[in-house]
Amino acid sequence: MTIVTPPKKKLRVATTSLAGCFGCHMSLLDIDERLVELLQYIEFDASPLTDLKTPGPCDLGLVEGGLCNAENVHVLRHMRARCRILVALGACAITGGLPAQRNHLDIRDCLQTVYLTGVGVNRGFIPNDPELPLPLDKVHPLHDVVKVDYFLPGCPPPAEAIWQLLTDLVAGRTPQLGHGLIHYD
Repeated sequence: MTIVTPPKKKLRVATTSLAGCFGCHMSLLDIDERLVELLQYIEFDASPLTDLKTPGPCDLGLVEGGLCNAENVHVLRHMRARCRILVALGACAITGGLPAQRNHLDIRDCLQTVYLTGVGVNRGFIPNDPELPLPLDKVHPLHDVVKVDYFLPGCPPPAEAIWQLLTDLVAGRTPQLGHGLIHYD
């Protein structure tokens, strides 16, 4: 790690996954044993890693996935309100990614195909339970709804890029992700 002395206080980090595949969190875990070293400098708040659902005040929020339903928008706005710095992590958070492939289709047609006319479908109705979040007409990237401070592209971003971003932020530096760390695939 490029940090010489531990910070006066640990960075409080929250993570969440919206409409995506969870691959960005897997890349975070791919930091492997360096996660233990990183824990000298950060503490995880709400995250699938801690199983806490709602973030407290945090220094940094890492958000993967795009916005495909009303619950995603609610979670994102809450993260933005609770996190001093917000990072759009991965292609889905930055562009809508693979979930946005439905954007050229009418949402009503999608629901009818999935629940009424698709192969092997026997439901006969489109679910309308109040517990289900309302789908948005289109999948949106995070910056359509909130201010995003940093964008880390990739599908998923490599562990090295996440490591560099975190260690730069812990050291109080603007993240510098040079050639070889940024992937657009």
